[in-house]
This record gives sequence, structure tokens and C-alpha cells, in this order.
Amino acid sequence: MRNLAIVRPPSESFRQCLSSHPMRDQLDIQRARTQYKKYCSVLEELGLELIVLESEPSFPDCCFVEDTAIVRGNKSFIARLGAAERQGEETAVADVLRRYTTMRRAEAPATIEGGDVIHLPDSLLIGVGQRTNREGFRQLSDSLEIRTESVEDPRIFHLKSDVTYLGSDTLLTTARFAKHEELQGFNLLHVPAGEEYGANTLTVGERVLMSSRHKKTLDVVKQAGFHPLPIDMSEFEKCDGAITCLSIVL
Repeated sequence: MRNLAIVRPPSESFRQCLSSHPMRDQLDIQRARTQYKKYCSVLEELGLELIVLESEPSFPDCCFVEDTAIVRGNKSFIARLGAAERQGEETAVADVLRRYTTMRRAEAPATIEGGDVIHLPDSLLIGVGQRTNREGFRQLSDSLEIRTESVEDPRIFHLKSDVTYLGSDTLLTTARFAKHEELQGFNLLHVPAGEEYGANTLTVGERVLMSSRHKKTLDVVKQAGFHPLPIDMSEFEKCDGAITCLSIVL
């Protein structure tokens, strides 16, 4: 069993990231790098060996490696990113994944990004919206040969911005997605109003990495019997990024 994660540090151009966040212009690149290093050290403490790619100044969003590929077991699917400005970020990731997996690529007119793909024990839940289209969903489903379900909603930027899987048949979700048909049948934990950014989590072993700023959401997850591990992601939030965005766990 592999215990690897691909990561990529923020580049010098990170301030030019694609973002609608009102505080994007206040991004502190040095603080972002400190937060990134802490994130990496936490992954290592949880038993993951890191494959660190070089940052690429021509791609301001390149630290958000999650979007570039979807890995399931010994298979990988290289994304065709929905944001045209980001297409090309996947090249360095593909160079790594071909050493560990049987690899296929998305082909036009498909667009798909890893931030839309939730890994469940026996299936994938895939958001179809602003960054992932129906053809991307179809090609991924055919490539990985695993049961897939789509959550289709034009409001979806990345599905994992609103919904993440904690384990034990439990999803953490914002209010706007809690009533989606595809989420019914799971135990649903609800993100308190005003803490929507806290919906993005990453479960590694018994720990759940979560945004340290969203105290009520941390309490919701803890009260449900999970073991949150808070981490500061404030600078990445300013670039519309979150915890899962910074790694691909193999």
C-alpha cells in the first residue's frame, strides 16, 4: 500500500491566483509559504511520504495540485482543467503518476478538476458545474471503472468546497447542498451558517484536517466522534483554495 502524497509549494506569482475572494489583494506570500510548510509537516506526521514538485511561476495556482489528477488505487486520470489559464499545470503531476499508476487523460471537450471528486469507500461522487462538465464526468467514469454518481448544479465551483467525506458513511456539508438527492443515505453533518469554508476537510487515517478558523464546524465534527486536526489556511482561502486542494494522496 502506498502512503504518498504529491504537493507543490506556492510560486512567486501566487498573488495572481484565480480568485473571487474579497481579500485576494491582501494575500501574504510569506505567510502562505509558512502555512504550506506546516501543512506538509502535518501530512508527514500522519505517515505520508511527500513527493514535492517544483513550483512554476507561469501557473499562479499550481500549488492546488488536487485539481490536476484523480487517483484511485493503481489508476489515475489526468485532468483537463476547466479554467483555461490553469491548463498545463497537470504536466508535472502526470510525470510523477506514470511511475505509480496506469494513467489516462481527459480529452476535449471534457473538463474535469479533482476538487469536484469525492472519494467514497466503493464509489466516487462527482460535482458537475463550473469546472467539471458532463463529458468530464463520463470520461472519468469510463477510465477508472468504478461506480460514479454526479451532483449536478450550476452553483458548483468545486464540490469539495461544500461537501467532504469524513469516513464512517458521514459527509460534512453546507446548507445549500444538504438536500441534494445524491447526499441522502449518508449521515450528514451540517456546517454552521457563516462557516461555509470549513466544509473542506481531509481525512488521513484517524485525523480530520480542518480549517482552524471555523470553531463551530470543528465542534460539530468533534461532537460526531471524529478527531479534527485544525490547521491555518487563511492565505490559501484568499485564493479560493482549501485543505484538500494542496495535495493528491495516492
